[in-house]
Amino acid sequence: MKSPAKDPAAARDMATAVELRVLVGKLRRRLRQQANFGGLPWSQVSVLGHLERDGPATVTTLARAEGMRPQSMGANVSALLEAGLVRGDPDPDDGRQTVLSLTPACHKLIKASRAAREDWLFHAIQTRLAPKEQAQLASTVELLKRLVES
Repeated sequence: MKSPAKDPAAARDMATAVELRVLVGKLRRRLRQQANFGGLPWSQVSVLGHLERDGPATVTTLARAEGMRPQSMGANVSALLEAGLVRGDPDPDDGRQTVLSLTPACHKLIKASRAAREDWLFHAIQTRLAPKEQAQLASTVELLKRLVES
């Protein structure tokens, strides 16, 4: 890898990397603003995301995934159970543990939230970008996919 200080192309790529990191962060924040999770703290929304992506899990597994103590995760899970967004069933392999999964109401909430974010993004693309820019953006998405998959 060439040093950005000695190679103009490497310097350009470094500047692009910095701008892309900042831009992706801003886009994530805007999309979070569009999500409607009924005022849930982001830590609880993150738990719901893990359960949706990875399937049912125990409190310990979720705590490990979030990098927190199981006791702290237990508080998040209790709130989600009380809100009717997750349910707990006995672990078939270890009856001492509870396996958490999303409720149908939570699946509906996630679907609505995702639709709201996609709708906001769709309208932003349609209203803020010219047709040629929309095509450029579509091509750029393909490039971003390659970056993420590498």
